[in-house]
Amino acid sequence: MIDFPENDPVLNYSHTLRSRYGETDQMGYVYYGRYLEYFEVARTEMIRSLGFSYKKLEDEGIMLPVIYSQIEYKAPVFYDEQMRIEVSVFDKPLVRLETFYRIFTDRSENPNVLGQVNLCFTDSKTRRPLKAPDHFLLHLENRSDG
Repeated sequence: MIDFPENDPVLNYSHTLRSRYGETDQMGYVYYGRYLEYFEVARTEMIRSLGFSYKKLEDEGIMLPVIYSQIEYKAPVFYDEQMRIEVSVFDKPLVRLETFYRIFTDRSENPNVLGQVNLCFTDSKTRRPLKAPDHFLLHLENRSDG
């Protein structure tokens, strides 16, 4: 079971996406493995909303590999269904960026899917963990909704 922190998030971001035919299985449900891709799309857009791109981090020699992921499936998402993917960051990152996800559709007020993905700021040359860049933290503080 995914435990969302009880404190207020330092950042909330919402991204809308529609499921495509090729992402569904024979039952017309979005294939379970696609949700990590949806999380990635929303997370990338969340970083962009801070005022810079994930590519800029990579150009600076910083990678964010996934070090942990967990998904809890509550109800299927169907073909051609619009999803609202909410990304929350509850703690200012030091070395780890812990992100939490809720995917909603119009069929219910309850989330269809819950998720958690933890990433680690990493030097692209040495592949060693490093502290979150100051400009990332500054943009996070300036954009903070919490």
